[in-house]
Amino acid sequence: MNVQRISVLFCYSPRARQVLEIPCTFPGGITIAHAWAHLIDNEIPALQPTMSFPLTELLWGVWGRHVPSEHVLKDGDRLELYRPLKVDPKVARRQRFKKQGAKRTGLFAKRRPGSAAGY
Repeated sequence: MNVQRISVLFCYSPRARQVLEIPCTFPGGITIAHAWAHLIDNEIPALQPTMSFPLTELLWGVWGRHVPSEHVLKDGDRLELYRPLKVDPKVARRQRFKKQGAKRTGLFAKRRPGSAAGY
């Protein structure tokens, strides 16, 4: 009996500008939840010190799209584990804008003398 195996790339970013990619093989028809259990047993112990959030807050994606843990993986999928955001992106943008000031950001960055705002 020949069981079909699939290859999946597991990706995780423990902190900004750092990405860990682990190639894995699983039996065909495996769900993300079962793949995660396999990863915890075999691959993740080395990554545990880098995880700074509770494992109950896991969000998954396949090729950049959020999927539930019941999603069945296919050969060649890129399984991504998302860490929780520390700051809301809208709040971070407002803070950067406030810090930089309106004269040097966005539509007002390079204005020609005598031109209308935003052009």
